[in-house]
Amino acid sequence: MIRMSFQGKRGPRKSAPRANRAARTPKPGSEGGPFADAKPERLISAQPKPTKIRADEAEANFQAVHTEDGVRLQKVLAQAGVASRRVCEDLIAEGRVAVDGKVIVEPGVRVDPQSVTIHVDGVRVTLEVTHRYVMFNKPAKVMTTMHDPEGRRCVGDFLDRQMRAARLVHVGRLDYETEGLLLLTNDGELTNRLTHPRYEVPKTYLAEVQGELSVKTAKQLQNGIELEDGPIAADRAWVVGSTGNRTMVEITLHSGRNRIVRRMLEHVGHPVTRLVRTAIGKIVIGDQPQGTLRELELQEIGHLQDLASGAAAGEGSRG
Repeated sequence: MIRMSFQGKRGPRKSAPRANRAARTPKPGSEGGPFADAKPERLISAQPKPTKIRADEAEANFQAVHTEDGVRLQKVLAQAGVASRRVCEDLIAEGRVAVDGKVIVEPGVRVDPQSVTIHVDGVRVTLEVTHRYVMFNKPAKVMTTMHDPEGRRCVGDFLDRQMRAARLVHVGRLDYETEGLLLLTNDGELTNRLTHPRYEVPKTYLAEVQGELSVKTAKQLQNGIELEDGPIAADRAWVVGSTGNRTMVEITLHSGRNRIVRRMLEHVGHPVTRLVRTAIGKIVIGDQPQGTLRELELQEIGHLQDLASGAAAGEGSRG
């Protein structure tokens, strides 16, 4: 359960007494929940050099490494933590992947990961990867990248040597000013399923906004509003409490559109002053201190896999 220090009347009961003075939103601290009181090497080259090969050579390479009952090459790469499956397909098409020394440009090739050697941009891919799943409580003013060329603090600055060696990557993004739950893993396939728009993974945010946001406005967010890039509706919008010119509101939605929570609240006249992602599905940040990382428990990993499996099951039914 998230411990809230925000005091004031509880929505939707309007009869609750208003606080005598505005409660102070605690500064991010080393202990407690989101509102509590209290540069690794990269496998994929930044300057890739795509390889062009003749059609007959490409076919010969395909036949040389293809195993009918093997695993698709892009899946092998994704499971090794190289990138999402979609990105791996692009790497193959660009001629940046070699299997047993033969450049492969056909995503349909299947290989036996136990018997082949794979290189991406000339760097060997370690196929025997033990997947790791880590939760990071991101502070504000931290870039969701593993390295920032401008020298700003980024997620990579918080990783220890073992995590860097495991080639963890972030699942999705949080804005520079947004705090809270960010998942890190080297499971490329799971990353793809949790970030692809069609899979609609629910995420929950706690926002402090300017003004007194009414229950009616919260219902408006649930019923749907029209933004410049199309309609959007929250799965759930609930007024946690308000005092004077500030309101705390909790929003759950599936969309992964850029800055979507901030844009929704600004559209209804309540700009965000602080935003924390508190949950992805049933995985919650709880009281994990800001700036810290922890390995997910087996039950949490199982939930992530359930989310991915549910996405896979529904993939064929969506238009």
